[in-house]
Amino acid sequence: MAASEKKGWRSKLVPADKVLSKIRPGMSIFLGTGVAEPRTLVSSLLGSDAGNLRDLEFIQLVSFGEAVSIAEEDTQKFRLKTFFSGWVASEAITAGRVDLIPTPFSRIPHLIESGIINVDAAFIQITPPDDAGYCSLGPSIDAARQAMAHASLVVGEINERAPRTLGDTFVCIDDFDYLVHGVYPPIYFPRWPVDDVIEKVGANVASLIQDGSCIAFSVGSLFESLASHLTRKRHLGIHSPFFTDALMDLVRSGAVSNRRKGIFLGKSVTAYAIGTEELMRWLHRNPLIEFQGIDVVADPKRIGANDNFVVVLPARKVDLTGGIALHSGRGNVGAGPGEAQEFFNGAAFSRGGRTIFALPSRNLKHEPNIIISVEDYPNQFSNRESLDLVVTEYGVASMKGRTTRERALALIDIAHPDDRAELVRLAKKQHLLFAEQRYLVESGRLYPEGLACEHLFKEGLLVRFRAIKPSDVDEMRRLFYRFSDTAVYYRYFSPIKTMPHAKMQEYVNIDYRQTMSIVGLIGEPGEGRIVAEGRYVRLPDIPYADVAFVVDENYQGKGIGKFLFEMLVNIAKKRGIEGFRADVLGTNTSMLKVFESFADGPIQAVMEGGIYQLTMPFSLHKDEG
Repeated sequence: MAASEKKGWRSKLVPADKVLSKIRPGMSIFLGTGVAEPRTLVSSLLGSDAGNLRDLEFIQLVSFGEAVSIAEEDTQKFRLKTFFSGWVASEAITAGRVDLIPTPFSRIPHLIESGIINVDAAFIQITPPDDAGYCSLGPSIDAARQAMAHASLVVGEINERAPRTLGDTFVCIDDFDYLVHGVYPPIYFPRWPVDDVIEKVGANVASLIQDGSCIAFSVGSLFESLASHLTRKRHLGIHSPFFTDALMDLVRSGAVSNRRKGIFLGKSVTAYAIGTEELMRWLHRNPLIEFQGIDVVADPKRIGANDNFVVVLPARKVDLTGGIALHSGRGNVGAGPGEAQEFFNGAAFSRGGRTIFALPSRNLKHEPNIIISVEDYPNQFSNRESLDLVVTEYGVASMKGRTTRERALALIDIAHPDDRAELVRLAKKQHLLFAEQRYLVESGRLYPEGLACEHLFKEGLLVRFRAIKPSDVDEMRRLFYRFSDTAVYYRYFSPIKTMPHAKMQEYVNIDYRQTMSIVGLIGEPGEGRIVAEGRYVRLPDIPYADVAFVVDENYQGKGIGKFLFEMLVNIAKKRGIEGFRADVLGTNTSMLKVFESFADGPIQAVMEGGIYQLTMPFSLHKDEG
């Protein structure tokens, strides 16, 4: 049809009441989703007393707006079926006033297309048509195309304030039987506030996301924080069900290039936009953002086509075996178990993919979020066997390849310090931990998070340093068993052959005041392998401390030992220690070189029985002179 003929589309404009007169009792009506809900048509349905509007069925993928209110107000007239159990729909579903269809999001368009889910009428929000007669579906694509193709009555609500988004968004004005002029703006969402705890959680999550990663976002405070901490990354990609103000800021920062994606190269891909009026204006004709149907965006195989895909999911509760309970009700905006599973599977398909569950250690009522069991909580994410990473404001717990006991220890390490002793007690009772498991109550409160740092050594070796944790017990035992007999003798002055779990427990459970221990790790953040450890122990009668350190023999000669020793010196100085003492075998030349290169002047050294007894006042440090 010629463009001149398409200009006659205004003849299809009718009052909403005329559209409603075409509805018959028992019809199934597809409603546009989320912020693209056709509010004028929905409002007219709510206010009409017409006798034909009885026993209707509404179908909506994600319910954020007035459709839930309609369905709740008069269940004789309307019944809502939704595929999403979060936000305002949750309470209505629980009360039995709204029906939930548990279905993977990527399969919904197929269910409509095949007729398994019947659609008699489709009410869709659209932008005004262009000169060629094409409208945009705006900020929500979901399954609108399939609904329009299947319905016998297709109605477009023209919203002049909806953004004309790009991608697979264009529909011909001829595809609509009627048009209604929208009188309401799209549904806008204010930006989410971020408190100090969520700020720390976001920072910890960001530390796990590397340059070149492709990320999926949801909606809420966590993602506001996360985006702000990702602005210094480079070449990020976006393949996300929701596009928010936080992602807009991230794109504007220059951190997103989408040049390392496997599909939709150079484009940020999404199915829904949720946010402020500013976001909607920014999305208008924005060539950087590609809107696609939910069957594309949520397809695990398409997700997995992007290397290093990272999905971040907000959790409500986590138990010590790795069980996850997701948010419900208004706390859940965009990540129910079904949606989470598809992106979880996508990350599993992705080469280098990761799944991160994030949450504060306590909720707003100061109740623990890391608990002994999530059995009594709804919205459980059941795939604990494939769980990857859990993050709180206190750190990162890696679940991959860990035993149940190791998981419990790692999760206790990132629980709120005031909850850890009780978790240890309950874990022992449930036989998740050994009965002899040690735990120093005060150490959880004193853990020095601020000591964490990283350093690039010879040959591009990146090592991360932090204070030792009780959950390092097994990794420290692995380090011990990698040592040669000579290395063991140099460190312990005796030919120790075994390192029992109970003995290593004593070693890793420290108070961070009298004893300080720093470990060096290599590998992916959250999954590192310990390759070095150094510690000092205060002496009882003088302001000195005994110091010792050890480096995996495969990583010696790179400067790790010297860096570790300097870290310990700087920490000790700030804590009132005036010098170190060390006992070093005379044949341990590598250790002696570390000490000699560090000191500004002669070290006080006494040889006795083949062992040097070294005394190193900090005033001899080069930086002090």
